[in-house]
Amino acid sequence: MAIIGGGVAGLSLAAELAELDGRLVERSGGLRPELRIVLLERENQFGYHSTGRSISALSESLGSPEQRALTRASRTILDALGAESGTPLLRARPVVWVADADHLGALNALLTANPALRGVDPAAAQTLCPVLRPEATARAAVERTAQDVDVDALQQQYRDRATAAGAVLRTAIGLESGTWDPGRSAWTLTTDRGELEAGRIVDAAGPWADAVAARLGVPVAGLTSYRRTVAIATAERVGPAWPLVVDVADRFYFRPERGGLLVSPADETPSPPTDAEARPQDVSVAMERVAAATTLQLSRARTSWAGLRTFAPDRNPIVGPDPQQDGFFWFAGLGGTGIQTAPALARLAAAQLLGEPYEVADLRPEALLPRAQAQ
Repeated sequence: MAIIGGGVAGLSLAAELAELDGRLVERSGGLRPELRIVLLERENQFGYHSTGRSISALSESLGSPEQRALTRASRTILDALGAESGTPLLRARPVVWVADADHLGALNALLTANPALRGVDPAAAQTLCPVLRPEATARAAVERTAQDVDVDALQQQYRDRATAAGAVLRTAIGLESGTWDPGRSAWTLTTDRGELEAGRIVDAAGPWADAVAARLGVPVAGLTSYRRTVAIATAERVGPAWPLVVDVADRFYFRPERGGLLVSPADETPSPPTDAEARPQDVSVAMERVAAATTLQLSRARTSWAGLRTFAPDRNPIVGPDPQQDGFFWFAGLGGTGIQTAPALARLAAAQLLGEPYEVADLRPEALLPRAQAQ
């Protein structure tokens, strides 16, 4: 089995697949042949694109009902992985959603849809983040159980677990084309490092997932990538324990980061798959919006970057076998919640690929099945 893509999606799936396969081989007493798992990453390092550029928050108030269910399941997995390794992967950081007087309806809708949130008055919001301007915070909602995720440690754990369970992880190898042989039920893949064969392909290529499908002659899923800009601004009086503050109208968010303030204009600019870069005008917009909502003086951006967030038409992840092409499995479209949903999605996908049961509470797996190809 070949997994295409070495971000958090591909790495988590490689680990879960290899470990589940090992348990099944052991359960069979060695009668079941061991699955050979190979992960192919085009870049020279894992997690170079979307994974390495995430702000790494775990929040149950982000995304669709399906994404929120996956986040709850992933929290349990991340707690267990941290306990097993002795390296905690989660650190408490509340999320505060703020609304000005013009967007109270959006905040009320968010509160209605998210049991993890509690509505608070401006004074309570300013207790958590004292630099919020009253005019920018007519009302707020707080998710006290939100957390930061140590993405570097998470990736390393999945790499270690995958290789320990027998998966082969390769960087600097790009997929060029492939053909499916229905007689042998196998793919022949052509890469820039030679050919290889695989019984199944898992497309975990993030922004390039549709491009991978096209190279293999598989109908695309209709994925769209959007650029998201982030900068770290120089600012005085930043409290390291401040929450992640998110504007309910999707105009900005900010939080403390490495002695400064992480800011974003919460932009969603359609982009082709690329090595995304921050545009100076987007960084300026982020600083202006955060400055307007707070009493902070943001003098300059110390550093900035951009990443791509990739969505299916319904903005839910796509996880499941392609309805038209045998031997092709989608694990794509994780959008802006990839870090916080990948642990549960990887277990779900591994179970599906190996024919084992796995359930996520409050999730209908059929809601994640590839749809665009069959429409």
